[in-house]
Amino acid sequence: MDKITFAIPSKDNLRYLKTCIPSIRKNAFRDDHDIIVFVDQDNDGTVDWLKEVNEKYNLRYLINPKLNKERFGIGMAYDECIRAAKTDIVMVFHADMMLGKNADKLAFDHLKSKTAISCTRVEPPLHPNNGEKIIRNFGIWPEEFVDEGFDKFVEENKDVTKTTNGIFAPWMVYKQEFLDIGGHDPILKSCREDSDVFNRMQLEGFTFIQPWNSLVYHLTGRGAGSFSGDKERHDEWQKEMQNSTKEFIRKWGTGVQHDALMKPIVTPFYNKGLVIKNATMELLELLEPYVTNVYTDKCLKEYLDKEGTNTEYTLGWRLREFNEVPNNDIILFINGDNFTQADFNIYAQLSRVFEEQKPNQVLLN
Repeated sequence: MDKITFAIPSKDNLRYLKTCIPSIRKNAFRDDHDIIVFVDQDNDGTVDWLKEVNEKYNLRYLINPKLNKERFGIGMAYDECIRAAKTDIVMVFHADMMLGKNADKLAFDHLKSKTAISCTRVEPPLHPNNGEKIIRNFGIWPEEFVDEGFDKFVEENKDVTKTTNGIFAPWMVYKQEFLDIGGHDPILKSCREDSDVFNRMQLEGFTFIQPWNSLVYHLTGRGAGSFSGDKERHDEWQKEMQNSTKEFIRKWGTGVQHDALMKPIVTPFYNKGLVIKNATMELLELLEPYVTNVYTDKCLKEYLDKEGTNTEYTLGWRLREFNEVPNNDIILFINGDNFTQADFNIYAQLSRVFEEQKPNQVLLN
């Protein structure tokens, strides 16, 4: 196989890197793959450890120039690693993952132009499984990782020929083809950045392939903070996720959509205007991201003051006075006094509805 570069962001991830990086050197088909770590935040001695082991593990590391003052976010951190890669092929890899024996080669065997190849995750029983991963418990913390048990499981599955068409980290692509689609969107700093780039890959005609004999063990959300068992990191992640989810919806017009096996579902973006009578702050927070413009009779200034600093979008352009004549392709009318959860369930899926129907006005209640 060709030489590749593992791109690994780190945000106070020393305890995970100490297990992740040795697994790559132990189990990769080639022992000379490049490893680049981007240190985005370091309050745990990550840089000192990387200095100590960079020759042992033959790795490079990049450091955020504003370390511990301002984070790049995981998407931009990945892109810094990818741009610095000297190989034609890169693999986006999480710090809380351990590579299975020959997983690099078994993924590479499927790689061709305009493909993204994902290893199959083996995870402890912490989160639901819709069939896109394998649930086996080989430890829930890096210090507890049962590498002998995982190695045995990998050996037992090395001849599996199953493939599916989803995408999730770790994923392998040609470096230039990834850069050609613009890399990660800096608006989505540390959450939803992967779903956004997967959508754009889909639109650019990429094929997604997940071979089920190319295995990694994934501790699930430790690096980013989605694992609720790590409270301090999780609380910060929840705030980032809330903001990034709104930004994703503003960009795509819908929430994240994919099938059970993680293949992206991308619906067309529609220029929608929402006319809302009897608005409240809660309704504006819930409904605004899904449309291009909101025409509201109440809470306009309050919402701009509260939400304006949480988005890269210009809310002063998105929110309009109630009596302004809408200039959107589709106009939605809502009475806040009567709006229900059932109405919202329809509202959040309107882009998918519009694929089949072509309305120019919608009255939800």
